[in-house]
Amino acid sequence: MASYFFSIPDVYFGEDAISTLRRLNHKKVAIVTDNFMATSGKTRYLINEMPQASVSIFSDVTPDPSIDILRAGASQFKSMKPDVIIALGGGSSLDAAKGIKVTLEEYFPQHTIELIAIPTTSGSGSEVTSYAIISDPDNGRKYPLIDDKLVPDCAILDPHLVLSVPRQVAVDTGMDVLTHAIEALVSVGANDFSDALAEKAIALVWQHLPTVFDDEKNLDARTHMHNASCMAGMAFNSAGLGLVHGMAHAIGGMLHIPHGKINAMLLPLIIEFNAERSPYAVERYLQCAAVMGIHADTPQQTLNNLVARLHEINRHFGIPATLAGLSVTMQTVESFRPALIAAALADGCTTSNPCKPVAADIDRLLTRIAR
Repeated sequence: MASYFFSIPDVYFGEDAISTLRRLNHKKVAIVTDNFMATSGKTRYLINEMPQASVSIFSDVTPDPSIDILRAGASQFKSMKPDVIIALGGGSSLDAAKGIKVTLEEYFPQHTIELIAIPTTSGSGSEVTSYAIISDPDNGRKYPLIDDKLVPDCAILDPHLVLSVPRQVAVDTGMDVLTHAIEALVSVGANDFSDALAEKAIALVWQHLPTVFDDEKNLDARTHMHNASCMAGMAFNSAGLGLVHGMAHAIGGMLHIPHGKINAMLLPLIIEFNAERSPYAVERYLQCAAVMGIHADTPQQTLNNLVARLHEINRHFGIPATLAGLSVTMQTVESFRPALIAAALADGCTTSNPCKPVAADIDRLLTRIAR
């Protein structure tokens, strides 16, 4: 018998969600964030809720955080021995904070540290997952760490924090949410609990992401996207992901392409690939299509329409269909091809894909995405 696990942190959402920080007023609080958040007043926004807390801010997080950043953050906080770590930022800050927390807990085995995640992008879902993506710059690889100790204790979804995210970033990260939800629904680890959240996340993204694209200051659409991101995170944390993410980690890591953008580009290709090989995947993609209001006379036609609509929305959002559209030359792809294939096959996300790809499959998919 299969055994599944579903867990969620305490989630506070809505326009005044940030007020829950008041309970930290006399605690030792470490904030992990990036330079922009620290200098743009976002850390002050948090500190105002807990004026009596003693606060230390580590603001050196960079995109795709490396082991060195985890070490630097842990060594800054070591003397303070914080009660709480607050992660403030996009996926990179959340991932770094998770790594810093477990590093500190190795120094202080008897000392439990509460982790509060406050995402400022609607994308990674990292505020509710056991995943952290840490990069190794020496060989251009991204490694997903997966451990239940990495699940935050509390997530705060404050829509005001995402309003300043530029439109193109909001769209890229929004397509990451859609990919998380679709892959969780089609994963071999899908279950009733993850399905409920994945389906709702797909519906919310499909309805509200175009509004964010048209009107980036629309608080209602931003709120729904922020909630969808969290739901999709809960779904894939339980169900797993698939080959879109397996290939996206490899291509994004080696060719330096934003994660949501490369996911959006790969999604329609992998849907076709999986649907040709797995009747289970077909049935699941038809479920996605139904949630998105995409119908046709036959199952195959419905699938074709789903793929076409994804290509169409990518075009609408200014996301190119191939790497050539991002000025990545075929020559560059060729130089990385063996490493890309190996990394995609070895990626933890590929294991829950509904069919098992082999090297020749990844090779063909790479050629398709390249030009």
